[in-house]
Amino acid sequence: MKKRILKSAVYIFIMLAVLLFTPVFINNVQAKDLDAIREYTITADMQDDATVRLRYHIVWEVLDSTSEGPLTWVKIGIPNNHVQVTSNYSSNISSISYYKDNGYFVKIIFKDKYYAKDIVTFDFEIVQDYLYEVNKLTEGETVVGFTPGWFNDIHVDNMVLKWNSDKVESYSPSCFLESDGYLTWTQPLAKGAKFTIELTYKNDAYAFDTSKTIQTSSSTGSSLVKFITGAGSFLIMLVILFGIPISLYAIKSKIDNYNYKSSLTPSPTKKTIKRTKVVYYPQCPSCGAPRKEGKEKCDYCGRSMIKSEEVLEEKSIIDEDKEDSMVQDGIKNGLTRYGSDPNTYIRVVVTRPIPHITSSLGSSRSRSWSSHSSSCVHSSCACACACACACAGGGRAGCSVKDFYNTGLKLRQLQLKKKK
Repeated sequence: MKKRILKSAVYIFIMLAVLLFTPVFINNVQAKDLDAIREYTITADMQDDATVRLRYHIVWEVLDSTSEGPLTWVKIGIPNNHVQVTSNYSSNISSISYYKDNGYFVKIIFKDKYYAKDIVTFDFEIVQDYLYEVNKLTEGETVVGFTPGWFNDIHVDNMVLKWNSDKVESYSPSCFLESDGYLTWTQPLAKGAKFTIELTYKNDAYAFDTSKTIQTSSSTGSSLVKFITGAGSFLIMLVILFGIPISLYAIKSKIDNYNYKSSLTPSPTKKTIKRTKVVYYPQCPSCGAPRKEGKEKCDYCGRSMIKSEEVLEEKSIIDEDKEDSMVQDGIKNGLTRYGSDPNTYIRVVVTRPIPHITSSLGSSRSRSWSSHSSSCVHSSCACACACACACAGGGRAGCSVKDFYNTGLKLRQLQLKKKK
């Protein structure tokens, strides 16, 4: 009993130390800022069909073009996928299109490359739907909600949101009315900060559709880090300090009890084999990067490269000689090619339990292991390259597309070749 209490105390001390020093570690490993947004202006006008025309004006400064290369394209978060990208955009934009990548974005590719200290000013326009809900708060009134795309890894010096005041009954938060007829909100945005407005119209002000409701993007990625290192730390600390030790103790008790019962009625030793047909995408469906051999996730954007999985066979193997013959027939544990398709494989997993071992005191302990395929590599962008990989607010796209021609070359490889 004393040993258990001592082990629990040591475990709690280690967890507390990890909890206290993790935020410090995260802050220390964060890379320096790649970019800064000096101006972020959105001008909104309601249309007769109740869609909203949004005009964007952005002044973007490149701070670092060494870590992730020059700025070549960006993605700007939009509320949902009910969007029409118009042809009204500035001349320095090569192309613009709707883009979905764990959120909804407008993807903007520039004609030129921008390096440190360069400032790029660009404009574009979209028409957005599903921003309102009829009779949401009061019968006879429609509420319009809008949250501009936020930037989890970029500071915005000045965000200006202008909304045409025509037919607006009420709005929040408070702002001032400019002489040109627009309600205007102005403020800076810290990394990951969001700003939301709500406006109320009479139901007959525009052609509001009762079947439509407000749809918005969700944010993940680096916002999770902010939650862990922020107010949520206290709750997590309670779970770690009390929940995990209690759960582990309960699980251990269950295992000991199970092992004791198993020792009374020993089961025969059985081996199982599971064969799964796995089909991979030849290129990442999100960013177009080629799949690397042995990788099940894209190195650039973290998207799964598995197109489909199908269990072909799963059965017990009791006869040792039969297992040996299966290995000789090419059914090897791991990942092997299947057929003529270079993207189709067979994954074989053989599980070998070990019989129960009884100690001199009569207690029983058992263990088992599985020999899994070595191709199961876990990788995720997780905003580690200072871009909003999984965030609705967008940002620099250096994390997902650095190789427009799918050569598979990294920037550092090009730099090494240049030195030779």
